[in-house]
This record gives sequence, C-alpha cells and structure tokens, in this order.
Amino acid sequence: MRRLFIAAALMATMLVPSQAIASSHHPTGEFAQFGECPLSNPVTALCIYSESNGGFFQIGKKTVPLKNPVILQGGLEEGGSETSHLIAAENGETLSKTPQTVPGGLLGVEAPKWWPLFLQNLFNEFINNGATGVTATVELAAPASAVEVGLLNFLTESGDALVLPVKIKLSNAFLGSNCYIGSNAKPVTINFTTGETSPPAPNKPIHGSVGSVEFNETGSLVTLSGGSLVNNSFAAPKASGCGGLFSFFVDPFVDSLIGLPSPAGTNTAILEGKFQLASAEAVKASE
Repeated sequence: MRRLFIAAALMATMLVPSQAIASSHHPTGEFAQFGECPLSNPVTALCIYSESNGGFFQIGKKTVPLKNPVILQGGLEEGGSETSHLIAAENGETLSKTPQTVPGGLLGVEAPKWWPLFLQNLFNEFINNGATGVTATVELAAPASAVEVGLLNFLTESGDALVLPVKIKLSNAFLGSNCYIGSNAKPVTINFTTGETSPPAPNKPIHGSVGSVEFNETGSLVTLSGGSLVNNSFAAPKASGCGGLFSFFVDPFVDSLIGLPSPAGTNTAILEGKFQLASAEAVKASE
C-alpha cells in the first residue's frame, strides 16, 4: 500500500504537459543532471536520469562487473499506461557507451586468489591492459523509443520496470571495432524488474528492489536509490564481426571462450545505482 500511495502521488504531482523550448538546456541546482532531457519535444512531460554504478552482466562463462557509471537518460510523455516508451536524450546519447573491463581479458587469465592482494592487483592490471585485455560496452540496439519504462512496475516491484534492447561490443586490438554479441536486427532484450524474476531452468529466481524513495520539497523530483534492477531470463546469441576480415575464424574462437550462444536461464544482469524522475516544467524553470 505504501508503494501504491507513492506511485499515485508521483503521477499526480509530476505528470504535467511540457512546452517546446530551444534545444540547448542548462538546468541548475538539483535538476542539473537533466541537461539532456528532451525539453524541446513538446510531448515531454517527465525527465529521466539513471546512473548505474554497480551490479554486473554475466553472459555464458564471462562476468563483467559495472565499475564505470552507465547513464540512461531521456524523457517520457504524459499518460496513464503501465509502460511508456522513452523519448531520446537531446544529444542522442540515451544510453552512454561506457566500456567495462572484462576481468582476465580475452583468455580469462586472473591472478590466483591465494596470492597477496597487491600482487593480484599488479598481475590483473597487467593482463587487463595488455594484448589480451578486453572491454565490454553495452549499447542500444534500437531507437530510444524501443526502450520501455514501467513506473508503476518499478515502484510496486512487479512486472517489467525497464526493457532494454541492447548489443554488447567487445573491444581490443585483436577483435577489431565491430565485434558484437547481439545486433540491431537481433538485439539482446533484457526485461529488468525490481521484483522477482521468472527464469527458465537452471537459474533460480532473483529479487530486485525499488530501494529508498525520496521527494524534493515541491514534489517535482523523485530519487530512487539503493535499489536494484535484475533479470536472468534473457538469451545471448553467437558473436559476430570479431577479427574483421578474419571473423569466420575469430567468431567461433570468441564463442568458445564466452560460451555462446547462451540460452535463456544461463545469463544474469543486475543494475544498481540511482534513478531520478523530474517534472519537465520544473527542469525548465531551473534554467
């Protein structure tokens, strides 16, 4: 009941129409992070800013922790439906392309846990930054309008809170610049929830959390922090485009290292951080 009350208050105080303004925005104070909210789009009623600085992606045999903040930003229209489609960020960077280090690099070589910590760190740094070092970057594999946000689901810990169609780019000198798991034609679609997942075997359900909910004094800004968005029911296809002209040989090699294709129920994604929602009118007024 508490979460339902919060959801009702959120909709009542924040879903107000927005007017078009110039494309360059400079909100201030508590709204400063909403600089790329699509305020120039007249249908934008809410501004979204999400920063994930914890959690991980596990696909097949590889687990990549989120150590560098990943930003999701944009806007939402006014409406009463359970889910809404995201309006692209003003500068087009709806989902930041933030590389994350793949522990152990391409070959998965990591220091033994029984080594002294300083020696583990030294060895792992050498591997991750050397010829075998690899970064993984989650990118949108569809227009921003394909991203779905379920505010009520988010707050009530049930159903899909965030649906992301993505592709994962693997980068190093050997793999080239076009090595991906997933594609625009066949994205890896992750249905995040703050509730309990319903994965196929062999994964067990995991439970997310809405975290703490805080409003500013005027009710025009809500901040959700300390929660988590989870999913372990998505599938991942084979890699493609790895090694450039030699992808015919390199793609199967990458697949064998990661364990691709990886069926539904064998992968997990968890996002931890801060999710903020603001009235577009309040954001404009702060400029």
